[in-house]
Amino acid sequence: MRGVICAGGEGTRLRPLTSVTNKHLLPVYDQPMVYHPIETLKGTGIHDIMLVTGREHAGAFMKVLGSGEELGVEITYRIQERSGGIAEAMSLTEDFCRGESIAVILGDNIYEKVPDTSGFTGGARLYLTPRDPEELKRFGVATTRDGKIVKIEEKPAVPQGDMVVTGFYVYDGTVFDRIRHCKPSRRNELEITDVNNSYVADGACSYAVISGEWTDAGTFESLFRATSLARTKRHADGLIQED
Repeated sequence: MRGVICAGGEGTRLRPLTSVTNKHLLPVYDQPMVYHPIETLKGTGIHDIMLVTGREHAGAFMKVLGSGEELGVEITYRIQERSGGIAEAMSLTEDFCRGESIAVILGDNIYEKVPDTSGFTGGARLYLTPRDPEELKRFGVATTRDGKIVKIEEKPAVPQGDMVVTGFYVYDGTVFDRIRHCKPSRRNELEITDVNNSYVADGACSYAVISGEWTDAGTFESLFRATSLARTKRHADGLIQED
């Protein structure tokens, strides 16, 4: 299995911080944000990673991460020429993935515990977590029934379910054909929810409820939560010592 980190976008909700740098290079406690998805992929046993980002800050990622050797991984870079959505970013990695299963993580997602990818044999596996009703409106929301996902709605005004689809996904090699059949949304982007719903429609989408805390870091409030979570986690892991 290979790993993909989606680290593009314009980070508009974090301006003016993102006026001079990519969101995923902002500090989350004592590390750049992008270190956290790298560590999550490493925790699943993945060390061969492609990072997809925009042209403007690609050099900054290379300066911070280099080849990935210092972090114990091998990083390949791919440029996303426009903000075309997560699925469009994923489509750029097809040659890199070579028909293997892939784990895709959004570069602003912080997990207390590494999602469990063991036993994956095909289709898609999504990782869910419950959230309060008002928070649900910021995310893709899964409706589940009898242990299966029956539909996913993107940022619903009136959520039908109570489980957020977090930004870690595992897919088999059919994902790229599914992306090719996606149509641009009203935002003129290829939406990851449409890809996931194609697996749901085929009865090929499983899910797991994550253990531990999770947050994205796309708003000032969630960036604050991410910093707090990262601090707690790194202290618990014995990586930071108080003076």
